[in-house]
Amino acid sequence: MSNDISVNDVAWRLLMELCENASRYNVNVKKAECGATIVDAGVYAKGGLEAGRIITEICMGGLGRAELTCREYDGIELPCIHVYTDSPAISSLGSQLAGWNVKDGDYSAIGSGPARALALKPKSLYETIGYRDSSDRAVLVLETEKEPPENVLKKVAGECHVECEKLAVILTPTSSLAGAVQIAGRIVETGLQKLMKVGLDPKKVLSAWGISPIPPSHPKFLYAMARTNDVILYGGISYFTVEYEDEDELAKIVERAPSSASKAYGKPFLEIFEEAGKDFYKIDPNIFAPAVVIVNNVKTGNVFKSGEINTKPLLQSLGFK
Repeated sequence: MSNDISVNDVAWRLLMELCENASRYNVNVKKAECGATIVDAGVYAKGGLEAGRIITEICMGGLGRAELTCREYDGIELPCIHVYTDSPAISSLGSQLAGWNVKDGDYSAIGSGPARALALKPKSLYETIGYRDSSDRAVLVLETEKEPPENVLKKVAGECHVECEKLAVILTPTSSLAGAVQIAGRIVETGLQKLMKVGLDPKKVLSAWGISPIPPSHPKFLYAMARTNDVILYGGISYFTVEYEDEDELAKIVERAPSSASKAYGKPFLEIFEEAGKDFYKIDPNIFAPAVVIVNNVKTGNVFKSGEINTKPLLQSLGFK
């Protein structure tokens, strides 16, 4: 994809759909003192499935689609989100990835979405995928339960090189329904990030789709966070179409790609987190991957699959007795 396609410009059109139909999407929209647009999709607002769906597409810079569906897991029908994109490196890694720790003073939140491609968070990733955005508008999604203060909004606008009036921030608490939907909607991004980690060049990925259960909401952040991890680790499927020369290397990469390649695999994420002393950095990073990874090589037509759906820890985590 050439750099003349702006993820922020495309996502801004989806943002306008969200803002202009706020009552339909159950979100609250307001202007901050500095002029930035703040969209509350779950802090005080009700939010919901449709808000989560369109926010997922915004996170992907408008270069991917998200649809709500359902799938059976050991006899239990669960709501799911299905996402797909023909620009996987840009939409997933260059936009959707939660790669910006937005922090200033006492405020801290994880940022994702197309604004990252203006601020280059992190810069090394954009060098890897060969993309950077150029736009006078910026859209940032924050996983947070608190509205960012004026100093944070001004700092974000400055790092994106836009005026505050052209900055939009969408708030999606993990414990909210919209938050749960948009995190589950990261199934392709999670798979592509893991594939890259174990050796795949993301620029060789032509298209991708994925499906993940949407976890039941939980009012406590710790449980909500654990569930949003488990739906991907034990119930998520990601599928990639690639153009790859060395199939022996590709087979080895796919084998290491699913969550089952981790020594921490098999327990609900809450147990994994507690055993690590509630320190993410002490958790084996190989666990952060879909349950199933499938890769089709268009060079040969061959398909490689690794991993499996694991309903026991999944349903345990989601509260099914």
